[in-house]
Amino acid sequence: MSTPPTGPIGIPRSVGKQVLLAIVTLGIYGVYWAYVNHDEIKEHSGQGVGGVIGALIYLMAGVITWFLLPIEIKKMYEADGQESPVGPATAFWILLFGIPWFVKCQNALNDYWVSKGATPA
Repeated sequence: MSTPPTGPIGIPRSVGKQVLLAIVTLGIYGVYWAYVNHDEIKEHSGQGVGGVIGALIYLMAGVITWFLLPIEIKKMYEADGQESPVGPATAFWILLFGIPWFVKCQNALNDYWVSKGATPA
C-alpha cells in the first residue's frame, strides 16, 4: 500500500454546471476541466500527469484521457485506503455520448474531495 495523499484538497464541482459549460462552450470547457482535475489530483496525491500535460493529452489524444483520468482517480482512492468507484473500464462509458463517463468521473472526484473535508458542490 502506498502513502496516503496529503496535499491540498480539490474542489467539488456541480456535475450539471460542468455539463452545461461544456455544451455552451462547444467542448472548449473540457480542456479547462481536464487541466484542473489532473492538476488537483497531482497536487493532492503527488501522482499523475498534472494539469498542463493532462490538458494537452485531452486536446491531442482525447481517447487517452478516457482511461487516464479514471486510473488517476482510482490510484488516489486506493492510496487513501478506499475502494474507487471508477477505473480503466470507466472509459467505455464514453460510448454513451460522453456524459455518463464525465458524470462518473466528476462524481468520484466530488465524493473523494468531500471525504477529505471539502464542502459539497
